[in-house]
Amino acid sequence: MSPSSGACLLSLPQFYEPGDLIGVLTTQPLGRALDYRAPEGGCHLGAFVEVPLGPRKVLGVVWGPGQGDYDRTKIRAVMRVLDVAPMRLEMRRFLERAADYTLTPMPAMLRLATRAPGLGDPPSMRKIYRRGANEPDKMTAARRKVLDALSAYGDLAFTLKELAEMAGVGTSVVKGLVAQNAVAEEDSPRDLPFARLDPALPGKALTPDQAAGAAQLADAVASETYGTTLLRGVTGSGKTEVYLEAVAAALRSGRQALVLLPEIALTAEFLTRVQARFGAKPAEWHSGATMTERRRIWRMVGQGDAQLVIGARSALFLPFQNLGLIVVDEEHDTSYKQEEGVLYNARDMAVLRASICGAQVVLASATPSLESWANAQAGKYKRLELTSRFGPAVMPEMRAIDMRAEKLPSDRWVSKQLQDAVTARLERGEQSLLFINRRGYAPITLCRACGHQIGCDDCDARMVEHRFLKRLVCHQCGESKPMPEVCPSCEVEGRLAAVGPGVERLGEEAAALFPEARIATLSSDMYGTARALKAEIEGIAEGAADVIIGTQLVAKGHNFPKLTLVGVIDADLGLQGSDLRAAERTFQLMRQVAGRAGRAEKPGTALMQTYQPEHPVIRAILAGDEERFWAAEAREREAAGVPPYGRMAGIILSGPDVAAVFEAGNSLARQDAPLRAIGAQVFGPAPAPIARVRGRHRVRLLVKAEKSAPLQAALSKWVAQLRLKGDLRLAVDIDPQSFY
Repeated sequence: MSPSSGACLLSLPQFYEPGDLIGVLTTQPLGRALDYRAPEGGCHLGAFVEVPLGPRKVLGVVWGPGQGDYDRTKIRAVMRVLDVAPMRLEMRRFLERAADYTLTPMPAMLRLATRAPGLGDPPSMRKIYRRGANEPDKMTAARRKVLDALSAYGDLAFTLKELAEMAGVGTSVVKGLVAQNAVAEEDSPRDLPFARLDPALPGKALTPDQAAGAAQLADAVASETYGTTLLRGVTGSGKTEVYLEAVAAALRSGRQALVLLPEIALTAEFLTRVQARFGAKPAEWHSGATMTERRRIWRMVGQGDAQLVIGARSALFLPFQNLGLIVVDEEHDTSYKQEEGVLYNARDMAVLRASICGAQVVLASATPSLESWANAQAGKYKRLELTSRFGPAVMPEMRAIDMRAEKLPSDRWVSKQLQDAVTARLERGEQSLLFINRRGYAPITLCRACGHQIGCDDCDARMVEHRFLKRLVCHQCGESKPMPEVCPSCEVEGRLAAVGPGVERLGEEAAALFPEARIATLSSDMYGTARALKAEIEGIAEGAADVIIGTQLVAKGHNFPKLTLVGVIDADLGLQGSDLRAAERTFQLMRQVAGRAGRAEKPGTALMQTYQPEHPVIRAILAGDEERFWAAEAREREAAGVPPYGRMAGIILSGPDVAAVFEAGNSLARQDAPLRAIGAQVFGPAPAPIARVRGRHRVRLLVKAEKSAPLQAALSKWVAQLRLKGDLRLAVDIDPQSFY
């Protein structure tokens, strides 16, 4: 049976006797399930198994009966059945439908669903290390690192290797602390259930509209049917407290809940709120989790011993036993789109998964995506509004600073008006935020002798100076190199100059303008670990900084009670370029970052420096008339027939030989009959805006079709005509979010 053949999974045998012919879907890049014989003792449909593949042992899942189109005398037997819960029917359906929608091979989808190490390891004991009762007789820097690492994670315990790596010390340092009982060494089962959450504990007192919204969501969860609700509320309106009551309803009914967050730095504050509401910490699933924790979470979710998971987008592929609620917080955030490997949007996949398992979805945002807004307008989603801030807080006053009237030197970016506003906050003991959506020190490094701009050796992108790291960094491929002393083009020394502002340069300017202020710069690439970034954010929230310099990271859900002023540098930045979502994203980002101000008793102000104060998007931001903005943006998109009122797909061809890549693109464009049959149009091939990444030349084709067109089937026929030769690769991006 082909894994995406559409055969009814309900009609398949649920158990296979020893020797039965079974189809096993593996995580290896093969086109179909492979035939094996069921092992001694038999196996269930959906069982996780270890099978021989050539000389290797690989992980697989029993997907159904074998096809039998292979010499039966050569069919090998399953080596063993893993001691984990079989993959549930709803999960197999989800993977198949997600694969069909995104045009992803099933083995790649299965890899997403098995991203935990050691699944085949038998249950066993292990040595774990946690904080001991004593203090060491002599405190060294290395010992302090170990104890700090343990205290940062509360009562969690770690393996010897994990603890040593987290602290950046050798294992002998940990062993030395064990000898003094400053670190306790214990035997423990490798995977333990998570502490039970108590939904009966009292939550925060809710306002009448919050209480009404919470009741509506709780009733929907209690119905144990599928539904999606767009929870829209102004920044600071208490959306989190409202949807936590929906989580409580899921827990009361014995079902599991998943909350997706767009940024790992948001989890610390959120976990504190969850623990206050339910009396225990939930499971955390993201790139910062250790391998041991990932395996534990995967197993406990499958056994029902993890009631609530807080996670990044990949948490959608955990093996939930009884999922009743998925919350997508900041649902408009672009980080929910996976841009490498399997190309999917976690917001859309959340809706798909919930529809299969009869769960509720809550899409929460102060500035929803136009897709979600349109679905709510069309009645596909329910809509829940929170129109006022919680407690005494009010929405910030928003004003524009017309930079055309400012007389700033070429190396300055903070206007006199904004400088005066920050100074006034400093005198009152309040915090200010200066926001610029550019990482690094400067976006361009230019030679004043010959005009050369330093670019990446492997990409068609300029390298960005990161003075904090003392290196030039490519934001496309991540490559870096030391800041050169001489121009690589003309070899003249001492003429390289930083052009334009980045967050680090803005921090330098702020330090000069406000010498007495405590300045904190928040950018994801300035902190070595997620823990360090979380600690910095917690310190700022407690008042450890007077002026915060930040990138897009600070726009995402943080609560700084003393922050009363937000100043946006270069508010026009996102309006440049040809991205169809440029206006929407600028609107969302500016409203989100402005919403950081005035979230407590003191009112806030947001000042936007702009060279285009008359631009419709800037005017809409200042007016705060969001419905009018969405309606106008919807009319433009509908007239153009683009998402969410039309369908689009991007085809990205890449390879080391630019001529071969273009030849393949032209061949595809000429053979567009499958697309013309559904009324779709093909644009391109054309060089991608960033035409070379990691040494591979990139060519894009864009397909546009009507909303009702059967796009995936046509795309499958279309790209199947192209035979990929050599190192040529093709990726299909359904509903592209970026066009680089």
